[in-house]
Amino acid sequence: MRYARLMPMRRSALGVRGRIHTWLIAIALLPTLCSARDTPAVAAMQQAGPAQTSTLETIVVSGEQPGPGLWKVSKGEHVLWILGTLSPLPKKMTWVSRDIEATIARSQQVLLVPSASLSVKGGMLRGLFLLPSLIGARNNPGDARLVDVVPADLHARWSTLKQRYIGRDRGIEKRRPLFAAQELYVEAIKAADMSLDDVVSKSVKKTARRQKVELVEPHLELRIEAPGKAVREFKKSALDDIDCFAKTMARLETDLEAMKLRANAWASGDIEAIRALPYDDQFQACGDAVLKAGVVEERGLGDLRERIARVWLEAAEGALERNESTLAILPIRILLQPDGALSALRDRGYAIEEPQ
Repeated sequence: MRYARLMPMRRSALGVRGRIHTWLIAIALLPTLCSARDTPAVAAMQQAGPAQTSTLETIVVSGEQPGPGLWKVSKGEHVLWILGTLSPLPKKMTWVSRDIEATIARSQQVLLVPSASLSVKGGMLRGLFLLPSLIGARNNPGDARLVDVVPADLHARWSTLKQRYIGRDRGIEKRRPLFAAQELYVEAIKAADMSLDDVVSKSVKKTARRQKVELVEPHLELRIEAPGKAVREFKKSALDDIDCFAKTMARLETDLEAMKLRANAWASGDIEAIRALPYDDQFQACGDAVLKAGVVEERGLGDLRERIARVWLEAAEGALERNESTLAILPIRILLQPDGALSALRDRGYAIEEPQ
């Protein structure tokens, strides 16, 4: 019998803001496995605005919950089980699932979310887009402030949300729109009593290590010539990140209560309820702001999403070829996309069964 236990946990000693750049990397890159699209339901949610969503009475679940089912990808006797994860989730929770533990126990490998790293002088930089935060490129070039680079109406919306979730932090007004929006989003999630901490993946890794099941992380290693020059160019260049900024504002104005409903649905295993709450994913636009920057495209990194997609599909097919059973982890929004990773596997001849 499947179950998930939600209960209080200690807050990590690592502060949320210390993690947000790595977190942005993962979410910005993961749409490689699907195509983010606006739908009529998304448009309706955006038109509803804060007034309607604020009327929702949402209680984040606690106690024992069944958790989500598993997608089954198979060919012959070999099966890839995929667990769909969700972010954000309730802040004070740990997650334990006997069903997942049993699946890991009978599997030969656990396939983790794909990642990328950049080779630089002196070692490996884990996560390509950690680079801007490390080199001081989070701020606008030329000491420009947000009020100087975003439209006035958008800055007014930003100011309202900033006052609500951040308060008097003048330093953030110097940030590029992408990074300012990122920090605002993290603080809003905290204020809503939710967390971006990936407790599900951590639990899966811990279980796999305890049961001595191999963890496999599909990984793309990147190399660029003259990284110092690239750094200097990035610091001076502008990013086309107004769309990222605007969509983040819209997400916080219209979707916070729906995020809680999705968290409830995920914990109770209600996939259809999650389907009924689509949203316009700002991280697609935020990832585009970096990937389409001239300094990135000129160094052959503009197609990073497609390359990571190929890495994951190759790893999934390799696992299906080698193993009788494999457990994989992917964000549930990717699994629900009609033209996402599951569609790619179906096109390659694999049978796909959705969780009941």
